Formats: sequence, structure tokens, C-alpha cells
Amino acid sequence: MLDFSQFSGLVLFMFIFTTGFWLLLFLLTFVVPYWIGGTLLENFKLKREAKKAAEGK
Repeated sequence: MLDFSQFSGLVLFMFIFTTGFWLLLFLLTFVVPYWIGGTLLENFKLKREAKKAAEGK
């Protein structure tokens, strides 16, 4: 049987572990693809503007 300090340590460990797990899952499924997609879109727009500027001159 666990006494109170062991139980509270286990609960704290499980809370930190599950919080880290869900944070990692959120980052890998939403934040990183949004970041990569935004970067690709921004680079595409910059290249398109540079191409238009080069054709105009």
C-alpha cells in the first residue's frame, strides 16, 4: 500500500507525463504542420513577387 507522499508523487508524475504527452501530440499534429505550411506558402509568395518584379523590369 502507498502512503500519502508516495501516492502524491505518483499522481504528480502521472500528471506531468500525461501533460507532456498531450502537448507533444498537439505540437506534432497541429503546430508543426501549420508552421511548415505557412513557411512554404510565404516562400511561394515571395518567389512569385520576385518573378513578377523581374519580368516588369
